[in-house]
Amino acid sequence: MNKLSKLFGIKYPLVQAGMIWCSGWELASAVSNAGGLGIIGSGSMYPDVLKMHIEKCQRATKFPFAVNLPMLYPDIEEHVKTIIERKVPIVFTSAGNPRTWTSELKAAGVVVAHVVSSAKFAIKAEDAGVDAIVAEGFEAGGHNGREETTTMCLIPQVKKCIQVPLIAAGGIGTGAAMLAAMNLGADGVQIGSRFVASNESSAHRHFKEEVIKAKEGDTSLTLKELTPVRLLHNAFYKEVIEAYQNGVSNEELRELLGRGRAKKGMFEGDLVNGELEIGQVSGLINEIRPAKKIVEELIAEYKNALLAMNNNKYKF
Repeated sequence: MNKLSKLFGIKYPLVQAGMIWCSGWELASAVSNAGGLGIIGSGSMYPDVLKMHIEKCQRATKFPFAVNLPMLYPDIEEHVKTIIERKVPIVFTSAGNPRTWTSELKAAGVVVAHVVSSAKFAIKAEDAGVDAIVAEGFEAGGHNGREETTTMCLIPQVKKCIQVPLIAAGGIGTGAAMLAAMNLGADGVQIGSRFVASNESSAHRHFKEEVIKAKEGDTSLTLKELTPVRLLHNAFYKEVIEAYQNGVSNEELRELLGRGRAKKGMFEGDLVNGELEIGQVSGLINEIRPAKKIVEELIAEYKNALLAMNNNKYKF
Protein backbone atom coordinates (compact mmCIF):
# COMPACT_ATOMS: atom_id res chain seq x y z
CA MET A 1 0.00 0.00 0.00
CA ASN A 2 1.22 3.51 -0.78
CA LYS A 3 2.72 4.89 2.45
CA LEU A 4 0.91 8.23 2.19
CA SER A 5 -2.42 6.49 1.69
CA LYS A 6 -1.60 4.33 4.72
CA LEU A 7 -0.63 7.32 6.86
CA PHE A 8 -3.85 9.20 6.12
CA GLY A 9 -6.18 6.20 5.77
CA ILE A 10 -7.26 7.13 2.24
CA LYS A 11 -7.67 5.25 -1.05
CA TYR A 12 -5.59 7.46 -3.32
CA PRO A 13 -2.42 9.46 -2.47
CA LEU A 14 -4.20 12.60 -3.64
CA VAL A 15 -4.70 15.62 -1.38
CA GLN A 16 -6.93 18.61 -2.11
CA ALA A 17 -5.17 21.78 -0.97
CA GLY A 18 -6.69 23.80 1.87
CA MET A 19 -7.17 26.99 -0.13
CA ILE A 20 -8.34 30.15 1.58
CA TRP A 21 -11.90 31.16 0.53
CA CYS A 22 -12.21 28.09 -1.72
CA SER A 23 -12.04 25.04 0.57
CA GLY A 24 -15.05 24.62 2.82
CA TRP A 25 -16.73 21.49 4.13
CA GLU A 26 -18.55 20.77 0.85
CA LEU A 27 -15.35 20.48 -1.17
CA ALA A 28 -13.42 18.67 1.57
CA SER A 29 -16.12 16.05 2.11
CA ALA A 30 -16.62 15.53 -1.65
CA VAL A 31 -12.90 14.85 -2.19
CA SER A 32 -12.71 12.54 0.82
CA ASN A 33 -15.79 10.65 -0.35
CA ALA A 34 -14.12 10.22 -3.76
CA GLY A 35 -11.06 8.54 -2.21
CA GLY A 36 -8.67 11.46 -1.75
CA LEU A 37 -8.00 13.64 1.28
CA GLY A 38 -10.19 16.73 1.48
CA ILE A 39 -8.95 19.74 3.44
CA ILE A 40 -10.89 22.58 5.05
CA GLY A 41 -8.99 25.86 4.63
CA SER A 42 -9.26 27.54 8.04
CA GLY A 43 -7.21 30.66 7.25
CA SER A 44 -10.30 32.65 6.27
CA MET A 45 -12.53 31.38 9.08
CA TYR A 46 -13.45 32.77 12.48
CA PRO A 47 -13.30 30.10 15.23
CA ASP A 48 -17.08 29.52 15.24
CA VAL A 49 -17.09 29.21 11.43
CA LEU A 50 -14.35 26.57 11.49
CA LYS A 51 -16.28 24.63 14.11
CA MET A 52 -19.36 24.65 11.88
CA HIS A 53 -17.38 23.49 8.83
CA ILE A 54 -15.80 20.62 10.78
CA GLU A 55 -19.18 19.48 12.12
CA LYS A 56 -20.78 19.58 8.67
CA CYS A 57 -17.82 17.76 7.12
CA GLN A 58 -18.06 15.02 9.75
CA ARG A 59 -21.72 14.56 8.90
CA ALA A 60 -21.04 14.55 5.15
CA THR A 61 -18.23 11.96 5.08
CA LYS A 62 -17.18 8.89 7.04
CA PHE A 63 -13.68 9.14 5.59
CA PRO A 64 -10.67 11.08 6.92
CA PHE A 65 -10.35 14.77 6.15
CA ALA A 66 -7.96 17.48 7.30
CA VAL A 67 -7.81 21.13 8.30
CA ASN A 68 -5.21 23.51 6.89
CA LEU A 69 -3.83 25.67 9.69
CA PRO A 70 -1.81 28.77 8.70
CA MET A 71 0.53 29.48 11.61
CA LEU A 72 0.09 33.24 11.20
CA TYR A 73 -3.65 33.06 11.88
CA PRO A 74 -4.46 35.43 14.79
CA ASP A 75 -6.84 33.05 16.62
CA ILE A 76 -4.75 29.95 16.08
CA GLU A 77 -5.13 28.83 19.70
CA GLU A 78 -8.90 28.63 19.21
CA HIS A 79 -8.48 26.72 15.96
CA VAL A 80 -6.15 24.19 17.59
CA LYS A 81 -8.60 23.77 20.47
CA THR A 82 -11.47 23.14 18.04
CA ILE A 83 -9.42 20.66 15.98
CA ILE A 84 -8.53 18.65 19.08
CA GLU A 85 -12.00 18.80 20.62
CA ARG A 86 -13.70 17.79 17.36
CA LYS A 87 -11.16 15.00 16.80
CA VAL A 88 -10.04 16.11 13.35
CA PRO A 89 -7.62 13.32 12.33
CA ILE A 90 -5.16 15.30 10.20
CA VAL A 91 -3.80 18.85 10.15
CA PHE A 92 -1.71 20.57 7.47
CA THR A 93 0.25 23.46 8.98
CA SER A 94 1.74 26.22 6.85
CA ALA A 95 3.20 29.75 6.87
CA GLY A 96 5.20 29.50 10.07
CA ASN A 97 7.32 27.44 12.44
CA PRO A 98 6.05 23.85 12.70
CA ARG A 99 7.55 23.49 16.18
CA THR A 100 4.89 25.80 17.58
CA TRP A 101 1.98 23.35 17.50
CA THR A 102 3.20 19.97 16.19
CA SER A 103 3.87 18.41 19.61
CA GLU A 104 0.52 19.46 21.04
CA LEU A 105 -1.39 18.23 18.00
CA LYS A 106 0.44 14.89 17.90
CA ALA A 107 -0.08 14.40 21.63
CA ALA A 108 -3.80 14.62 20.88
CA GLY A 109 -3.50 11.92 18.20
CA VAL A 110 -3.51 14.26 15.20
CA VAL A 111 -1.37 13.42 12.16
CA VAL A 112 0.57 16.55 11.15
CA ALA A 113 1.86 17.55 7.70
CA HIS A 114 3.70 20.80 7.07
CA VAL A 115 4.03 22.85 3.86
CA VAL A 116 7.50 24.03 2.81
CA SER A 117 9.08 25.66 -0.24
CA SER A 118 12.69 24.53 0.22
CA ALA A 119 14.81 21.59 1.34
CA LYS A 120 16.13 23.69 4.25
CA PHE A 121 12.66 24.14 5.69
CA ALA A 122 11.78 20.50 4.98
CA ILE A 123 14.65 19.40 7.24
CA LYS A 124 13.46 21.77 9.98
CA ALA A 125 9.90 20.47 9.68
CA GLU A 126 11.03 16.85 9.99
CA ASP A 127 13.15 17.80 13.02
CA ALA A 128 10.03 19.37 14.53
CA GLY A 129 8.34 15.95 14.39
CA VAL A 130 5.85 16.29 11.54
CA ASP A 131 4.50 13.09 10.00
CA ALA A 132 4.64 14.24 6.36
CA ILE A 133 5.91 17.17 4.32
CA VAL A 134 4.30 19.05 1.44
CA ALA A 135 6.96 20.51 -0.86
CA GLU A 136 5.30 23.27 -2.88
CA GLY A 137 6.95 24.59 -6.03
CA PHE A 138 6.97 28.03 -7.63
CA GLU A 139 4.11 27.12 -9.99
CA ALA A 140 1.57 26.98 -7.18
CA GLY A 141 -1.25 29.48 -6.76
CA GLY A 142 -1.83 31.68 -3.73
CA HIS A 143 0.95 32.33 -1.21
CA ASN A 144 4.24 30.93 -2.29
CA GLY A 145 7.91 30.61 -1.36
CA ARG A 146 10.46 33.32 -2.12
CA GLU A 147 12.94 30.83 -3.56
CA GLU A 148 11.06 30.41 -6.85
CA THR A 149 12.15 26.77 -7.04
CA THR A 150 10.01 24.79 -9.47
CA THR A 151 8.32 21.57 -8.38
CA MET A 152 10.48 19.46 -10.71
CA CYS A 153 13.63 20.76 -9.01
CA LEU A 154 12.22 20.94 -5.49
CA ILE A 155 10.87 17.39 -5.07
CA PRO A 156 14.14 15.47 -5.66
CA GLN A 157 16.05 17.95 -3.51
CA VAL A 158 13.64 17.51 -0.60
CA LYS A 159 13.44 13.74 -1.10
CA LYS A 160 17.20 13.43 -0.46
CA CYS A 161 16.87 15.21 2.88
CA ILE A 162 13.92 13.60 4.65
CA GLN A 163 12.56 10.21 5.70
CA VAL A 164 8.88 11.04 6.27
CA PRO A 165 6.37 10.79 3.39
CA LEU A 166 6.67 13.55 0.80
CA ILE A 167 3.74 15.26 -0.94
CA ALA A 168 4.41 17.24 -4.13
CA ALA A 169 2.48 20.44 -4.80
CA GLY A 170 2.57 23.19 -7.39
CA GLY A 171 1.71 22.88 -11.06
CA ILE A 172 0.00 19.49 -10.73
CA GLY A 173 -3.39 19.34 -12.42
CA THR A 174 -3.39 16.08 -14.38
CA GLY A 175 -2.84 12.41 -13.64
CA ALA A 176 0.27 12.43 -15.83
CA ALA A 177 1.72 15.25 -13.71
CA MET A 178 0.85 13.23 -10.60
CA LEU A 179 2.84 10.28 -11.97
CA ALA A 180 5.75 12.56 -12.88
CA ALA A 181 5.88 13.97 -9.35
CA MET A 182 5.85 10.50 -7.86
CA ASN A 183 8.60 9.38 -10.24
CA LEU A 184 10.65 12.31 -8.89
CA GLY A 185 10.30 10.90 -5.37
CA ALA A 186 6.96 12.10 -4.01
CA ASP A 187 4.67 9.64 -2.23
CA GLY A 188 1.59 11.58 -3.33
CA VAL A 189 0.43 14.96 -4.56
CA GLN A 190 -1.50 17.98 -3.35
CA ILE A 191 -3.70 19.73 -5.91
CA GLY A 192 -5.32 23.12 -5.43
CA SER A 193 -6.12 25.02 -8.61
CA ARG A 194 -7.96 22.14 -10.28
CA PHE A 195 -10.37 21.95 -7.33
CA VAL A 196 -11.03 25.71 -7.36
CA ALA A 197 -12.97 25.03 -10.56
CA SER A 198 -15.23 22.44 -8.96
CA ASN A 199 -18.94 22.62 -8.20
CA GLU A 200 -18.29 22.25 -4.48
CA SER A 201 -15.58 24.88 -4.22
CA SER A 202 -16.71 27.90 -2.17
CA ALA A 203 -15.03 30.23 -4.67
CA HIS A 204 -17.39 32.69 -6.36
CA ARG A 205 -18.77 31.60 -9.71
CA HIS A 206 -17.18 34.66 -11.39
CA PHE A 207 -13.74 33.61 -10.12
CA LYS A 208 -14.22 30.03 -11.29
CA GLU A 209 -15.12 31.29 -14.75
CA GLU A 210 -11.97 33.43 -14.85
CA VAL A 211 -9.92 30.37 -13.93
CA ILE A 212 -11.28 28.29 -16.81
CA LYS A 213 -10.67 31.20 -19.21
CA ALA A 214 -7.03 31.57 -18.13
CA LYS A 215 -4.31 30.81 -20.65
CA GLU A 216 -0.58 30.20 -20.46
CA GLY A 217 1.17 33.24 -18.99
CA ASP A 218 -1.95 34.71 -17.36
CA THR A 219 -0.55 34.41 -13.81
CA SER A 220 2.51 35.90 -12.11
CA LEU A 221 4.18 35.74 -8.71
CA THR A 222 4.28 39.18 -7.12
CA LEU A 223 4.34 41.10 -3.80
CA LYS A 224 7.49 39.25 -2.73
CA GLU A 225 8.44 42.13 -0.40
CA LEU A 226 5.32 41.35 1.68
CA THR A 227 4.09 37.80 1.13
CA PRO A 228 4.74 36.26 -2.30
CA VAL A 229 1.45 35.43 -4.04
CA ARG A 230 0.60 34.14 -7.53
CA LEU A 231 -2.23 36.10 -9.12
CA LEU A 232 -4.29 36.14 -12.27
CA HIS A 233 -3.68 39.28 -14.32
CA ASN A 234 -6.64 41.54 -13.55
CA ALA A 235 -6.98 45.28 -12.87
CA PHE A 236 -5.66 44.95 -9.31
CA TYR A 237 -2.60 43.04 -10.52
CA LYS A 238 -1.94 45.78 -13.09
CA GLU A 239 -2.13 48.38 -10.29
CA VAL A 240 0.57 46.45 -8.45
CA ILE A 241 2.81 46.36 -11.53
CA GLU A 242 2.36 50.09 -12.12
CA ALA A 243 3.24 50.74 -8.47
CA TYR A 244 6.49 48.79 -8.88
CA GLN A 245 7.32 50.77 -12.01
CA ASN A 246 6.84 53.97 -9.99
CA GLY A 247 9.28 52.85 -7.29
CA VAL A 248 6.71 51.94 -4.64
CA SER A 249 7.84 51.48 -1.02
CA ASN A 250 6.87 48.47 1.09
CA GLU A 251 4.55 50.66 3.14
CA GLU A 252 2.83 51.90 0.00
CA LEU A 253 2.47 48.30 -1.18
CA ARG A 254 0.74 47.45 2.11
CA GLU A 255 -1.64 50.36 1.62
CA LEU A 256 -2.39 49.25 -1.94
CA LEU A 257 -3.00 45.69 -0.81
CA GLY A 258 -5.23 46.82 2.06
CA ARG A 259 -7.45 44.27 3.75
CA GLY A 260 -9.78 41.68 2.35
CA ARG A 261 -8.46 41.66 -1.23
CA ALA A 262 -8.49 37.85 -1.43
CA LYS A 263 -12.02 37.62 -0.04
CA LYS A 264 -13.18 40.36 -2.40
CA GLY A 265 -11.81 38.56 -5.45
CA MET A 266 -12.19 34.84 -4.83
CA PHE A 267 -15.18 34.70 -2.48
CA GLU A 268 -17.21 37.76 -3.48
CA GLY A 269 -16.36 37.67 -7.19
CA ASP A 270 -14.95 41.18 -7.62
CA LEU A 271 -12.78 40.53 -10.66
CA VAL A 272 -11.54 44.13 -10.84
CA ASN A 273 -10.44 45.02 -7.30
CA GLY A 274 -9.85 41.59 -5.77
CA GLU A 275 -6.87 39.24 -5.55
CA LEU A 276 -7.42 36.28 -7.87
CA GLU A 277 -5.04 33.63 -6.54
CA ILE A 278 -4.48 30.64 -8.83
CA GLY A 279 -1.62 28.48 -10.11
CA GLN A 280 0.09 28.30 -13.48
CA VAL A 281 -1.78 25.07 -14.17
CA SER A 282 -4.95 27.15 -14.60
CA GLY A 283 -4.01 27.25 -18.29
CA LEU A 284 -4.98 23.56 -18.47
CA ILE A 285 -8.34 23.92 -16.72
CA ASN A 286 -11.26 24.46 -19.08
CA GLU A 287 -14.42 23.43 -17.25
CA ILE A 288 -16.12 23.43 -13.85
CA ARG A 289 -16.87 19.87 -12.73
CA PRO A 290 -17.97 17.96 -9.61
CA ALA A 291 -15.04 17.17 -7.30
CA LYS A 292 -15.80 13.45 -7.57
CA LYS A 293 -15.40 13.60 -11.35
CA ILE A 294 -12.13 15.52 -10.99
CA VAL A 295 -10.71 12.85 -8.68
CA GLU A 296 -11.87 10.07 -11.00
CA GLU A 297 -10.32 11.81 -14.01
CA LEU A 298 -7.01 12.40 -12.23
CA ILE A 299 -6.74 8.75 -11.17
CA ALA A 300 -7.72 7.47 -14.64
CA GLU A 301 -5.10 9.73 -16.24
CA TYR A 302 -2.52 8.54 -13.71
CA LYS A 303 -3.22 4.88 -14.51
CA ASN A 304 -3.11 5.50 -18.26
CA ALA A 305 0.21 7.33 -17.94
CA LEU A 306 1.60 4.52 -15.80
CA LEU A 307 0.45 1.93 -18.33
CA ALA A 308 2.06 3.86 -21.17
CA MET A 309 5.31 4.04 -19.23
CA ASN A 310 5.25 0.33 -18.43
CA ASN A 311 4.55 -0.47 -22.10
CA ASN A 312 7.87 1.14 -23.02
CA LYS A 313 6.28 4.13 -24.71
CA TYR A 314 9.23 6.18 -23.48
CA LYS A 315 11.94 3.65 -24.36
CA PHE A 316 14.76 4.92 -26.57
